[in-house]
Amino acid sequence: MFALMTNKQIYRQYLHQLEHIYSSLEAMTITDWIFDTVAGVKRSDLIKNPDQVVESIIILELNTCLNELMQHKPIQYILGEAWFFKMKFKVNDQVLIPRPETEELVQLVIDDYNNKKYIKESEKKLSILDIGTGSGCIATALKNNLTNSIIHAIDVSKGALEIAKENALNHKAEINFTEIDFLNEKTWHQLPNIDIIISNPPYIPVQEKKTLDKNVTQYEPNLALFVRDSSPFIFYEKIAVFGKKNLLPNGKIFVEFHEDFAIQTAAIFKDDYRVEIKKDIFGKDRMLIINKK
Repeated sequence: MFALMTNKQIYRQYLHQLEHIYSSLEAMTITDWIFDTVAGVKRSDLIKNPDQVVESIIILELNTCLNELMQHKPIQYILGEAWFFKMKFKVNDQVLIPRPETEELVQLVIDDYNNKKYIKESEKKLSILDIGTGSGCIATALKNNLTNSIIHAIDVSKGALEIAKENALNHKAEINFTEIDFLNEKTWHQLPNIDIIISNPPYIPVQEKKTLDKNVTQYEPNLALFVRDSSPFIFYEKIAVFGKKNLLPNGKIFVEFHEDFAIQTAAIFKDDYRVEIKKDIFGKDRMLIINKK
């Protein structure tokens, strides 16, 4: 039997526990999200009805979530959902949790298109390739914002593609998904010529793994995060070669990269492209806009 607890009591218990491993702001954000999703209780409800008794079955669910959170499991994996570009996406340990920085990458493509930097023929659709699609959040967001587009999305992970397909279906986004190991150039014949390449590829050297938070290293797929220390720029090198062959005239590449390696990443494209480094909302070098010469 559970002792009777009120909204206020259990909310405070959550905050107290989570503040041992998260900042106060993070703990509050997570608690609000859990209460809203699991208990159907919003912050405004806590203010209006702090002494409302929580049902025992809800307390059980909340405690189960709390136990997982205290083991550093990301809330997105616990709830099986994450928000990206104002859309809810299904996520699990087969895919990375979408980040705000990647929303900025998507917005760059949308803004660039809307600014009419591409030749827009009424009968021609914009073709886009998302390399390493993961949850499909990039591809789905682009399709729903650039309706006059054909989206191709690839990933080496079968498990990731299953999630990506489900997310695209949920958001009524028509996307061509293909299981491909992009690092293997022999697979490139399966891909069409395109106007835009977009990618948030693995770019963290394995040696940095020990510096990352447990909620990342213990739960998110290493395949989507890390690259060998001996070849940290392998995906960008392959994208540069692929783009020379498969980008259409006036084509562009948009990529996210490691904040410490802006110059090195940009240098990979300098011979065959015009490159612009873009900062994220935190003022860190984070993205490249690459124009085919």
